Amino acid sequence: MKLKIIGICAVLLSTISVAQSKVGTVDSEYIMNLMPETTIVLERSQSYGAKLDSSFSIKVEEYKTKVETFKKNEDTLGPLTKQAEIKEITEMENDIKKYQENGNKLMQLKREELMRPLYKKLSDAIALVAKNAGYTQILTITGNEFAYIDNDFDITELVLKNLGIEIPKATE
Repeated sequence: MKLKIIGICAVLLSTISVAQSKVGTVDSEYIMNLMPETTIVLERSQSYGAKLDSSFSIKVEEYKTKVETFKKNEDTLGPLTKQAEIKEITEMENDIKKYQENGNKLMQLKREELMRPLYKKLSDAIALVAKNAGYTQILTITGNEFAYIDNDFDITELVLKNLGIEIPKATE
């Protein structure tokens, strides 16, 4: 009998605690796109990319010049010189490939480094709004699929207001 009463109490307590949770959603990607700092981050990352591209262009031009010179002088080169030139051209090709791969990685790292403070700012704003509104959980809707979302629990606009970002007017 005691076990049945304890079991019923446990079920009631778990039901009460579940009833007290409040779940909301936020469109963090939408907010990030509206943050004015995002354009600054994009400009800085594009500037960094342009610097990497200029260095890459110099390497490619050196490679092209080397290949053209080799093609012009190929008939007059001895076998050992020819092998050395081919080896040097192959090394330049590999160097260019590595530089391109590293450049892509560097661009990604730079973008993440520049975006980190924005993600922190957004996260803090979401936490503040969630605490003030009594939410126990906030789910991001970007990248997730939901069968049903009640827009009454979407705090995107509250977070935008908290960040001081004006909500754009809907266009017809």
